[in-house]
Amino acid sequence: MRYKKPLFYGALLFSVTATNVACANRGVFDLERWDNIIENIRIAAATQNIKKSVIDETLKTPYFIPNIVKSDRHQAEFTLTLEEYLNRTVSNNRIVQGTKKKSQYPTLLSRVEQKYNIPRNVILAFWGMESNYGEFKAKYQLTNAFLTLIYEGRREEFFTKQLLSLMKIADKNKLSINELGGSWAGAMGHFQFIPTTLAQYGADGNNDGRIDIINSVGDAMFSAGNYLNKLGWNKTEPIIYDVVLPADFDRTILNGDVKKSFKEWSLIGVTKTDGTPLPQTDTIVGLVADTKEIAKRDLYQPQRIDATQMLDTDVAPAPVIKAYLTYPNFYRIKKWNNSSWYAIAIGKLSEELK
Repeated sequence: MRYKKPLFYGALLFSVTATNVACANRGVFDLERWDNIIENIRIAAATQNIKKSVIDETLKTPYFIPNIVKSDRHQAEFTLTLEEYLNRTVSNNRIVQGTKKKSQYPTLLSRVEQKYNIPRNVILAFWGMESNYGEFKAKYQLTNAFLTLIYEGRREEFFTKQLLSLMKIADKNKLSINELGGSWAGAMGHFQFIPTTLAQYGADGNNDGRIDIINSVGDAMFSAGNYLNKLGWNKTEPIIYDVVLPADFDRTILNGDVKKSFKEWSLIGVTKTDGTPLPQTDTIVGLVADTKEIAKRDLYQPQRIDATQMLDTDVAPAPVIKAYLTYPNFYRIKKWNNSSWYAIAIGKLSEELK
């Protein structure tokens, strides 16, 4: 069976006919492949006992969105330094807005904390980082985003799984599937969950019998709290600890993979930011710094005075490398978003929102 031809979604929407096809960044649009995808989704959804009404609604008027293919193939290279990234993500405006949200939702944040043992400042930090407290709006209809990415083919199996999961979520929670919006890559709601994550960790925060993380702040916060709880969050433990390192510190161990106790880090030159010794504890932590920024600074740093040539009035150079000791909670954040800089930003923002 051949279904309605896809519409193309861009500056203009237009129907596609057999003799009038469009380019999709990979050559001429393959109408047969598109039809096969629609048919396969229909069969797979029926096999997984998704209601026919949800299947029909999902596949009623499919759109192909060329801009999504472009975004997937040309993701911007990450060029910000860690300092620039933190200035952007842990901005004064985000701190102010987070403080307002803390005052706006005291009861809800307290319920999340009591049920899942996730401090309110941590929930607020994730909310701010993911959607600027709900300010970032959905750009694409999720069904069409997933169909486009399935067609594009780079991660066809993954996005097929996401679409089927979204259909199950809509079915189970009585949501209109074609009204569910998100990012080009399929993340949705206040905390930007993909469907399979939502299916596993979604929670009903407003007790209405449904889970809707797009329109319900309560559902969104409870889902985030449940996810962090299942990741093993320790509410008594920090995320990061600001430190400084000597200029000649071994840069090969600054990616967070090497773990040592505070005592051991202290022995090889790690100090507090004021240069005083670290707490002499046996707590095991990693160590992270922006090695690219360090290398860039080295290029412009004046040659240091050799210790044997120093005069009595000379002062030895102070530590010059800013770094962070990383607790287990840091690595739990990386299971949410596998970026050390993201995890540091969560640590910084959550401290500001205490």
